[in-house]
Amino acid sequence: MKTYCNPLDLGYRYQHMNEGGKRTAFREGADPTLIRFKGKYYLFVSMSAGFWYSDDLLHWNFHADSDLLIYDYAPDVRQVGEYLYFCASRKDRNCPILRTTDPLYEPFVQVSEPFAFWDPNLFQDDDGRVYLYWGCSNITPIYGVKMDPETMTPICEPRELIFGHAESLGYERPGDNGIVNREASVVYQAMKQFYNPETNKLELPPQMEQMSGFSAEAMTAMFNAVGKPYIEGAFITKHNGIYYLQYACPGTQFNTYSDGVYISQSPLGPFTLQKSNPFSSKPGGFITGAGHGSTIKDEYGNWWHASTMRISINHDFERRVGLFPAGFDKDGILYCNQNFADYPHAIPACKFDAASQQPEWMLLSYGKSVTASSTAKGSSPAFAVNENCRDWWSAADAAPGQWLCVDLGKESDVRAIQVNIADEGLVVDFPPESCGDARHTRHINTTPQISNYTLEASADGKHWRTLENVSRECSNGYYEYANGIRVRYIRVTGGVLPYGQVLRISGLRVFGNGEGEKPPQAKAKAQRIGPLDAKVSWQHIETAQGCNVRYGIAPDKLYHSWLVYGADEVTLSTLIKGQEYYICVDSFNENGITPGEILKLEA
Repeated sequence: MKTYCNPLDLGYRYQHMNEGGKRTAFREGADPTLIRFKGKYYLFVSMSAGFWYSDDLLHWNFHADSDLLIYDYAPDVRQVGEYLYFCASRKDRNCPILRTTDPLYEPFVQVSEPFAFWDPNLFQDDDGRVYLYWGCSNITPIYGVKMDPETMTPICEPRELIFGHAESLGYERPGDNGIVNREASVVYQAMKQFYNPETNKLELPPQMEQMSGFSAEAMTAMFNAVGKPYIEGAFITKHNGIYYLQYACPGTQFNTYSDGVYISQSPLGPFTLQKSNPFSSKPGGFITGAGHGSTIKDEYGNWWHASTMRISINHDFERRVGLFPAGFDKDGILYCNQNFADYPHAIPACKFDAASQQPEWMLLSYGKSVTASSTAKGSSPAFAVNENCRDWWSAADAAPGQWLCVDLGKESDVRAIQVNIADEGLVVDFPPESCGDARHTRHINTTPQISNYTLEASADGKHWRTLENVSRECSNGYYEYANGIRVRYIRVTGGVLPYGQVLRISGLRVFGNGEGEKPPQAKAKAQRIGPLDAKVSWQHIETAQGCNVRYGIAPDKLYHSWLVYGADEVTLSTLIKGQEYYICVDSFNENGITPGEILKLEA
């Protein structure tokens, strides 16, 4: 394989939850820390009961380690000296810091247990000094503290570094597309009548406190938190003497989940907002979200950013991992290239320009005709080709041999296929002694849950050849055919699936080289419709699958993008108040991309 496709094809583990009597199960992988340590890449991901390792960022092997604080969220790994240090999140308990000289062959040994923190990030500066950053709240900030590199304990008072500013930073606003959810708005309005702005407190009737079970102070804290972004997932990168403090917002369950960045000339600030923000964001396309991650340099000097992508249907924490080329431009701006970020992309074994990276192949399956062996009520085969991972085709039952087949319309040059399997309504008993937290509500199934299915291809729909016999821990299988196969039909046939589920597919995505004309250039216009929003629209293009809207702070800094299918407009909700923007609308179809004209959007 020379390419990869987001979400990454990893063996995401099942979480089994019992919260307030509500039982759910889902696959989760989030909060990735990617690091290159002693010539090898390591990827640590929340709730994985181990970690992945690779020589090239393409081929990943899993190393199980159920003793490595598997129920502590947001694992952080950083090199300090000859050691790889590890820490993760615990609320209300001091968090251990561990280390090893070889994560594959030596155990992690505890060095210290300094204090309780959430979403940690350890960083060693060029002068050998060590710092710890942490924070995950919609009330409190990201903190930083200097650490003793020998004892891994604080040697100064923690500093408040950055807070949320959703009133001026559009990308920090909670809710899909920056719209706060209805439930939060209702709660806010109900409590607003009791708020006293002079004291910044809720003055609640005694009976209300008694009925709710919360004190006035606790209710005030909840009131003040409504509609405010979670500021979390700190990660420090140093480049050319500048410290880039990256952070995630506004919430992992939203399509606008992203990573912003502040900069400073000192590891503990003061930090100022980078002009181009967020630097990592993927609000449109098959799978959305690109927050809470890490940024590293590979062996060739290229930068990469790994972050969290959301499904968030069975549970808010139903998530996956994405990988994106990143870089610093001539002005020191940190950016990610997330154009067509869930299409196949190459990872060159050499130095390359991240800003100019394009998808290796285009999507051949979008909106094509799909047939199935059977279909559950409320589902549709068309859901497997509509470029939305949050709905799916479901077979009617778990009978052996259920299948789904996409007709590409003609014999085509196919180069890669991604099979995304969905979970639905899964409820499984888990051991009562589960140690996920003090309330015993969470259980990670460390036994691999194997998916069995067959991937076949045909030129005529009658004679089939097997491409893959899959039998592995696999929810987002990606299969590359770099030399190309000429076929018209692609079929997935289900075998035994985890927990005896029926076959469900959220995306049967076929990529390759279209053999027709690219769409004409989009005729677009853009208008600011508020301090944080802009409406971008374009004339309908019959031969286009959609448009990719690129935007940024200068014509040569269009680092943000919003992928749109089946529509002729989009509202960009991630803008910064008072910032000038430039916008370009690129049309695309299975034959390629047609760049648009760059338009200026006034502040």
